[in-house]
Amino acid sequence: MARRPRTVGPTAEDPTFSPQHALELVRSSVPPIHRAGRPFVAAGLGLAVVGRNHRWIRRSGLLAAGACAAFFRHPSRVPPDRAGAVVAPADGEICVIDSAAPPAELGMGSETGAAPLPRVSIFLSLLDAHVQRSPVSGEVIAMRHRPGRFGSADLAAASTENERTSLRIRTAGGAEVVVVQIAGLLARRIVCDARVGDTLSIGETYGLIRFGSRLDIYLPADAEVLVRVGQRAVAGETVLAELP
Repeated sequence: MARRPRTVGPTAEDPTFSPQHALELVRSSVPPIHRAGRPFVAAGLGLAVVGRNHRWIRRSGLLAAGACAAFFRHPSRVPPDRAGAVVAPADGEICVIDSAAPPAELGMGSETGAAPLPRVSIFLSLLDAHVQRSPVSGEVIAMRHRPGRFGSADLAAASTENERTSLRIRTAGGAEVVVVQIAGLLARRIVCDARVGDTLSIGETYGLIRFGSRLDIYLPADAEVLVRVGQRAVAGETVLAELP
């Protein structure tokens, strides 16, 4: 019996191989850039074009554009569909698990102040993706921005002293989760696209912090925390806690 000729690699007869398929593979491997980072990437590329006849200027521009593209990356995530899950709102390391009063500007307490709630804090390094995602599905019932310092985000004082934007989300079941964007040592701008009255889906992107930051999540008193300090969190996927 005659042996069939051996074929190495894809051929024109293979319907699964095409330039379009190759392009889709590249797109699935390289995350898109959040729109807030496009001006920074464009500035680096512009510098490279202006200094194209000078090797070091050209290289500096390309390096800056590449670094900004990596920092402002916006990877796709698949949130869990389990009921009551609270997912991480940011990539990073879980640095604090304790109890604390939510930000006073949200007005969640009485005249004597808000009662302490379970809190989970995530520290974002310069190497982490800096987009923020909704930890639960629900309606935004309050959003407040408070100016403050730009101290190191890994310090305990960052939660109370640094500039921050707080979001209060109420689920369909009536549970309330607070997520706070906190500026860090290098951060100079907090971007929050959510507004009061908006309905967010779990894992949906709602904001971004530029260059180093921290996220605090305040949970209902009877929520069960499922993570530990030092654990790495993946935004939109890692389950931080379960609501009752």
